[in-house]
Amino acid sequence: MASEQHLGSEQTVELFARYVIPNYGRYPVNMVRGEGSRIWDSEGNEYLDLFPGWGCNLLGHCPPAVVEAVQKQVASLIHVPNSWHMEIQGRWAQLLSDRSFGGQAFFCNSGAEANEAAIKLARLHGPENRYKIITFEGGFHGRTLATTTATAQPKYHEGLGPLIAGFQYARFGDLQHVAELIDEETCAIMIEPIQGEGGVRIPPEGFLQGLRQLADDNDLLLIFDEVQTGCGRTGKWFGYQNFDVTPDVMTLAKSIAGGIAGGAMLTTAEIAPSLRPGMHAATFGGNPIAAAAGVASLEMIERENLLENVPRLAQLFRSRFEDLQSRCSWIREVRVIGMMVGIELDLEGATVVQQCLDQKLLINCTQGNVIRLLPAMNLSDEQAERGCEILCGVLESLQVGSSSGSE
Repeated sequence: MASEQHLGSEQTVELFARYVIPNYGRYPVNMVRGEGSRIWDSEGNEYLDLFPGWGCNLLGHCPPAVVEAVQKQVASLIHVPNSWHMEIQGRWAQLLSDRSFGGQAFFCNSGAEANEAAIKLARLHGPENRYKIITFEGGFHGRTLATTTATAQPKYHEGLGPLIAGFQYARFGDLQHVAELIDEETCAIMIEPIQGEGGVRIPPEGFLQGLRQLADDNDLLLIFDEVQTGCGRTGKWFGYQNFDVTPDVMTLAKSIAGGIAGGAMLTTAEIAPSLRPGMHAATFGGNPIAAAAGVASLEMIERENLLENVPRLAQLFRSRFEDLQSRCSWIREVRVIGMMVGIELDLEGATVVQQCLDQKLLINCTQGNVIRLLPAMNLSDEQAERGCEILCGVLESLQVGSSSGSE
């Protein structure tokens, strides 16, 4: 690996310091190659990645079927505007529709764009005076101004005011609070069926069903942001299928195209015409490369029976971390659903991420104290065990400093 012609990590950091806006907190490592759940830096160091692509690489790095599909597609057609038909985009839409609630798709490039489309659709559907959308504390919906406003976390709003009018924030899990916020100007309820960036927060029993009832009773659209939960991550094709609740609108991105940039909004054939021509668009949305990658990803999941792999791996993680919790008082809660793992601590988690990085394990910390894993659904048992061993060792080592760390 080290013999390949790449800048070293130190040189790459210097290159970024001069030419790239420093709006990300970056680790001083130059990644150059990935394969499955392994990734290598320019010095030839190998890492086990349990947070591949920030959740985008649900099939790991460079899944062969996706690589082959993209290589074949890029040699024949790279981009066609959406004023033309493309068979591959139509096939992608059909695969998503057949595996969900039978709707129609609008394609874009990211989760924020998919949620923007859903917000516009909600406002366009129904009477003009209905424009308010209820979202939830701890949720996350994107980085555009509208989706940042929809994200009910004040830390993302600092310095960006005035925000977009019409968003109201409800307490996650509190149906009564949602009901109190609904008025004659409300058009939709928008929620992640499982909060990702919010700390892998699973809704209380009956909550999503209650939202469905409130939406039906008040003629509102129920929008599920499945940017993180979609395309197999929970062991079902889509997160809503774990709760026996069907939304009117669903947004997708991250893993939808095997690591290639892509996003989609799906809605029913009855609601879809409200997003009428001229009201929304995405120049690169559903482009041939993303569509080919999307089709290949869905077909790979089915061909390799990867949905069946998810609950088994989830149980492995749950067993290991719940056992650790029984020995470590500074672990508040372990939350696992499919390939979404959250370990809530009584202390800051940044040091855990750094210590794991030192041992060549890549993980994430969200909300300051929740260790988050979004492993690939084709992770091997051996890799899962090795990752658990490293992370458990780091978490156990916190015992000495846990008292001071939680003050």
